[in-house]
Amino acid sequence: MKYCNACGMPLNNKEDFAKEDTNSNFCRYCTDLDGNVKPVEEIFEGGVQFFMSQFGNDRKRAERITRKNMINQPYWKDKDYAILKGETATDEEFAEVMKKM
Repeated sequence: MKYCNACGMPLNNKEDFAKEDTNSNFCRYCTDLDGNVKPVEEIFEGGVQFFMSQFGNDRKRAERITRKNMINQPYWKDKDYAILKGETATDEEFAEVMKKM
């Protein structure tokens, strides 16, 4: 199975991929209409909103989980963004969230 290199979303179906291109390494949520990766802030906010919708409206917790998730993705490994340098979820907290996904 493939996963989005920016957010980790499972890419199960053609429509999950950027521009429905199954050769893409990114999902439709992390790319614009041309298939380019969106700005880090936009992807981060999308992750925060997703985790809040799934696990309650604790924004600080959602930010920690999103940050932990994003810094573990291949796309962000060599990039230096301030938004990804804040507090992250602990390994235990992150594992607990991922188990519920």
